[in-house]
Amino acid sequence: MDGVPVRLRTLAPAGRRRDALTPTVLLVHGIGMSSRSFDRSQQTLSRTHRTVAVDLPGFGGVPAVGRRLEVAELADLVVRAVRRCGIRQSVVVGQSMGTQVAVEAALRHPDDVDAVVLVGPVVDPRRRSVPRLAVDLVRDSFVEGVRMNAVVATDHLRSLRQYRHQLRPMLRYPMLESVSRLDVPVLVVRGAEDPITRHAWAARVAGMSVRGVLVELRGPHHVQEHQPVAFADLVSEFRRVQTLEGLR
Repeated sequence: MDGVPVRLRTLAPAGRRRDALTPTVLLVHGIGMSSRSFDRSQQTLSRTHRTVAVDLPGFGGVPAVGRRLEVAELADLVVRAVRRCGIRQSVVVGQSMGTQVAVEAALRHPDDVDAVVLVGPVVDPRRRSVPRLAVDLVRDSFVEGVRMNAVVATDHLRSLRQYRHQLRPMLRYPMLESVSRLDVPVLVVRGAEDPITRHAWAARVAGMSVRGVLVELRGPHHVQEHQPVAFADLVSEFRRVQTLEGLR
């Protein structure tokens, strides 16, 4: 998109890849990660939804752009990319830094975003420093498990060039103020063992939205991969309830 690379990975129910009636769930990964952080949850969600997982510039093997991309730029890029695929309405699911992209997409493109799901939102202002985040990331590795730790390690290694550019925008993004301006429903999902997104912070994020709710599932920061069925059921039920409320 205008010289900035982005990759989309689509999975959908059989025969409904381009069916406009199929609900679309857009999945946006965190800093240093890739669409692989949604592998299991995307496969589960795609049994009933059209799903699109994003690899942001410089992540997941996508070439780096060599400069900082603000959260608003990433949000615009993602929305424009999925529009090119004929998708104009979606539930945007962000994980970690991807939650910031999800919120910004809803703020900047309200006609394209029906709702947002924030999995392990960052960054708690009380822990807004690189050393603290590094310590929390190490702590999270003790509960992620072998498979997810392998994904985290390999994704981080191949994203180092872009990673350093994205740290500053992530650290300074005003999550609470931004969520307070959302008009769409907000579902905050937290892993009960997540040392990066702590309960008090997740509750504050959900509480900033007049249509926000917090749900905790057993698991670490990448809880969507540890509980793919429970997570997919949660997203589906959240969307169903919001659709019914919209019809009233």
